[in-house]
Amino acid sequence: MTIRVLLADDQALIRGGFKMILDAAPGIEVVGEATNGREAVDLAHITRADVVLMDIRMPAVDGLEATRQIAASDDLAEVRILILTTFENDDNIVLALRHGAAGFLGKDVEPADLIRAVRTVAAGDSLLSATATRSLISQYLNQPELRPLPRAEAMDGITDREREVLVLVAHGLTNDEIADRLHLSPATAKTHVNRTMTKLRIRDRAQLVVLAYQSGLVHPADELPPAGEPR
Repeated sequence: MTIRVLLADDQALIRGGFKMILDAAPGIEVVGEATNGREAVDLAHITRADVVLMDIRMPAVDGLEATRQIAASDDLAEVRILILTTFENDDNIVLALRHGAAGFLGKDVEPADLIRAVRTVAAGDSLLSATATRSLISQYLNQPELRPLPRAEAMDGITDREREVLVLVAHGLTNDEIADRLHLSPATAKTHVNRTMTKLRIRDRAQLVVLAYQSGLVHPADELPPAGEPR
């Protein structure tokens, strides 16, 4: 199945470079290019893209608002958004994740990493390394005016295994890494993650990470839990 990609960036050079790389990769096709956020939202509906590479700073409508609109649309529920950024500590990235982005990429990304990133988010994973996750969550927690009230009670409906998986997701582990650590199959790990998102009414894996921190289940200073014993 071909992964359909929409590029949203006001710099033609960036779009051209990414298009050349992605169109040359097996199983990936660039289906549209937007120069601002308004075009990105319109083209997301028209092209039915699977993944949007979204710049933050664009004219007319910026990438944050475009991300919010796409994530809020039931018609675009399956669209995954990767934020393009020059600075990985950009405070706007925190807002983008809250609005529904699946992760972020530096604009100086290597071709192989760009291709891998598109495939990662298209498969349902978020693109947040453990280091990036801690950095972004720390920024998020330091902006109380942006933070909704904790929803600790939302955790009551998840199982012990789902809670265990959620902690690992919050530390930035992929489904494969979770599976290896908990001695599960990757498919089972993915099922646990998806069920947890459904129970917590979370649309995106990155937002699942935020909820884990805001509820107090995980704290920025926490170390990665030790690997579990086979069950």
